[in-house]
Amino acid sequence: MNAIETVEFLYAVDSSVADDSRFYEPPRVVRFRITRKTPKRIYYVRREDGLTTSTGFVDRQRIEADGEIYSRTRGWWAPDFHLYLSPPELEQATKPDLASLRAAMAAAHPDRGGTEAGFITARQRYEDARTKAQEITA
Repeated sequence: MNAIETVEFLYAVDSSVADDSRFYEPPRVVRFRITRKTPKRIYYVRREDGLTTSTGFVDRQRIEADGEIYSRTRGWWAPDFHLYLSPPELEQATKPDLASLRAAMAAAHPDRGGTEAGFITARQRYEDARTKAQEITA
C-alpha cells in the first residue's frame, strides 16, 4: 500500500493591475506547490503550462522565521514577489457610510456646540472616507 504524500504550498496575493477598469479583477490568493525542501531553500513551481515548468526558490530559514518573504529576483507585478507560508487574509474594500460621517461632522461643528479640534478631526475622517469611496467606484 502506498503512503499518501502531503502536498504543501506557498501562498501569494495576485492583484492584477490594469490601466482599464473594465478588466479589474479583485485580489485573490494563489498557491505555489512546494516540490522540495532542503535545509537552506524551499523550491516551488512558479508556472506550469503543459510543456514547461518554471521553478523558483526562497530562503527557508527566513520564510519560516517571518512567515513571509519578498523575492529580490522577481518584479513587484509577479504573483510570487511576496510569498507567505500560510494563506494571507484579503482585505475587502467596503464603501464607507458617508451620510453618518457627514452627520458626525455637522454635530462636531463649533456652531452646534462642538470644539474646533473635534470638528477638524471629524472633517478629516469624512474627507478620507469620501476619497476612499471614489477610489472604490473608479
